[in-house]
Amino acid sequence: MVPEQLEPLGEAALGDGHAQGTGFDWPRLRALDETAPLRWVNRGFHDMLAAPGPSLFYGVVLALMGWLLTTFYGGATGLALTTGFLLIGPFLAVGLYDISRQLEAGRRPDFTATLSAWRDNLPAIGFYALILMLSLAVWMRVSVVLIALFIPEGVESFGDLLGRLLHTPDAWVFVCVYLAVGALLAAFSFAASAVALPLLRDHARADAITAMIVSFQLMRRQPRVMALWAAIIVLAIAAGFITWFAGLVVTVPLIGHATWHAYRDALEFDART
Repeated sequence: MVPEQLEPLGEAALGDGHAQGTGFDWPRLRALDETAPLRWVNRGFHDMLAAPGPSLFYGVVLALMGWLLTTFYGGATGLALTTGFLLIGPFLAVGLYDISRQLEAGRRPDFTATLSAWRDNLPAIGFYALILMLSLAVWMRVSVVLIALFIPEGVESFGDLLGRLLHTPDAWVFVCVYLAVGALLAAFSFAASAVALPLLRDHARADAITAMIVSFQLMRRQPRVMALWAAIIVLAIAAGFITWFAGLVVTVPLIGHATWHAYRDALEFDART
């Protein structure tokens, strides 16, 4: 149950309650101005400059994943995987959060340590990763069903879909419905993960459900700021897709580092737990 201290919003928003049975101190929500997302991107960019090698490594990995899914999986399954694999992006970005965490502490980033950063809070991060995988599985099923309903003969690739858009008016109906349903699932995923995984990485006593509640509360209490942040993420990822995944090499680490700063800017803790 969410403690009462989680409700108020102001300079000190959440109070000093503890998550029952964990010893974890609930954070306070800071009041954010609408320029905050731009500030997070700027700080994320500086983190990339401070640790270009480790940062770009994670960008290359995610971009390569997208390219491989598009290349080796065709039809409805390939389209679902390609459009949905970024739902698990927050988990893949844990290493990026750790880079920013080390830089914030004034240390030179240890790349090897970032590869296993999730171990410090393995039960919670592992459970959260399972939730993300389930959301991907749901999207894949929904995606396949939508394709079957609107394009019974199926699609073989993105190129095939683009060709249909140029010659088949009904294909545009499919795209609109597909994007609308995908946006709903993506919005829920974003609300649940906006600051959840950075919190889990930063606080070993935090559990996945607590982190999700805090993330949802942030979305509920700061809707305009977080909507702008979500729009920036969508544009950054879209730029990666438009450039045939090459852009993800840069946009993924930029958003990952910026997400860490969003977490640090939005939440205030009395002490590290």
